[in-house]
Amino acid sequence: MIATVEISMYALTDNYEEKVIDFIQRVTKNKNIRVEVNGLSTQLFGEYHLLMEVLKNEMQHDFESGKAVFLLKIAGTELTRDKLPDSLK
Repeated sequence: MIATVEISMYALTDNYEEKVIDFIQRVTKNKNIRVEVNGLSTQLFGEYHLLMEVLKNEMQHDFESGKAVFLLKIAGTELTRDKLPDSLK
């Protein structure tokens, strides 16, 4: 099943920008996940089980290396811009 995850990371540290960028770069290394980044969040698209496995591992990495908060929205379908009705594009 293809899924969409919208995720925001709040690294609770002075160098939060570096932590957020590092997280995104680690997730992007998996070529079976499509990643779209904007100023407020990151969207991930791919197989549900793969997304959950990657997020589980990468979030654990950040929890073990410092304090962070993650906000996630998960949909059991692909919610990309090209899949929206024309009236919303």
